[in-house]
Amino acid sequence: MAKIIVITSGKGGVGKTTTTAALGAGLAARGHRTVIIDFDVGLRNLDMILGCERRVVFDFINVINGEAKLHQALIKDKRLDTLHILPTSQTRDKDALTTEGVESVLDQLRGDFDFILCDSPAGIERGAHMAMYFADEAVVVANPEVSSVRDCDRILGLLDSKTRKVEREQERLKQYLLLTRFDPGRVNKGEMLRIEDILEILAIDLLGVIPESESVLKASNLGMPVTLDNKSNAGKAYLDAVSRLLGEQLEHRFLAPERRGLLQRLMGRTA
Repeated sequence: MAKIIVITSGKGGVGKTTTTAALGAGLAARGHRTVIIDFDVGLRNLDMILGCERRVVFDFINVINGEAKLHQALIKDKRLDTLHILPTSQTRDKDALTTEGVESVLDQLRGDFDFILCDSPAGIERGAHMAMYFADEAVVVANPEVSSVRDCDRILGLLDSKTRKVEREQERLKQYLLLTRFDPGRVNKGEMLRIEDILEILAIDLLGVIPESESVLKASNLGMPVTLDNKSNAGKAYLDAVSRLLGEQLEHRFLAPERRGLLQRLMGRTA
């Protein structure tokens, strides 16, 4: 039976869809049958991040409305046999996401996959609620800045009160924090929040800290999950997060500023 994980955030632009693609590809690369569903109706981006936008014929909303079968809308990744994508519509609005329709699709997917990742739109409107409602676990994505952390605190409140797991089982969802665009140098200058302060505010487990890296943008532009780039620190940090999702205990890396070499220090003094 598949585990449903929602990847969500309060604030837009924090790297949520990039994170969903990276975690999904990382799980699939470990041999876990994984499907990623795009819940951001009207602003479809997941298919572009995964490089399959030209292969979209039917979508999530077509399946919900009975206009296509689920297998017609699912797209199999060309690089990973264990990864599938269910894109959403660019032309409908989020009211097309019905509780019954979403539940039906998830029920069909549960028997064929190990993990179902729900890429939620940012904020607290209907699309975000539908993405989190049936979840077993949640990954909350934030940047280390005040506005992002504050908005995440609101999302945590919704996860604690407006999901089926809470309503039926009166049990809190397992929640993880994933910090993106982390820059230790800026933290030391007081331009970003410290990890310790963020964890004290949000009081959830830290899944991963993704360093600021040009490789993330480059991978997105190429339509390739950054976890398939095993040379970048960001890709390695995401793979560490995947391992923690699977229950492994790993130290967090890339939390300290890189030390400059002697030549760089001398050049800095000369400048």
